[in-house]
Amino acid sequence: MTFAGAEGGCDCGKIRYRLEAEPIVLKCCHCHACQRQSGSAFALNLVIETANVALLGEAPEVVEMATLSGHGQANARCPHCRVSVWSTFHQAGDKARFVRAGTLDETRGLVPDLHIFTKAKQDWVVIPEGAEAFEAFYRGKDVVRVFGAENAARWKAVLER
Repeated sequence: MTFAGAEGGCDCGKIRYRLEAEPIVLKCCHCHACQRQSGSAFALNLVIETANVALLGEAPEVVEMATLSGHGQANARCPHCRVSVWSTFHQAGDKARFVRAGTLDETRGLVPDLHIFTKAKQDWVVIPEGAEAFEAFYRGKDVVRVFGAENAARWKAVLER
């Protein structure tokens, strides 16, 4: 699936965005916080540089939320329909957005590059054989293998503040 040029938004349509590049990585997080926040079994996030997300509609409302890391996140929600369109995890700084993949206009063909916090996944969720999966968070040594060299360099640039 090609993401560059893809558009998405909230349920009521007041927040719209366009991805100006391919994401760095597509993560499926199975942690309990993501389950609670999404009201589902996991959260599917496209990680992309903030500069590569063009806001086409109204600006979202930012809600601060706690995370297990203790660094917290800023969750961007529509102030009208309350749909979460992306988060900024403070541990990574404000140079990356974790766009909720389900808010894209076209969601067919979404396949995660990796699954994290699988220790907390729902028992009925089956992770495909051979998929990159981590019981908690992946380690720095895994980034190049999982993200690919080019995307690992993009991620490194995001982390350099």
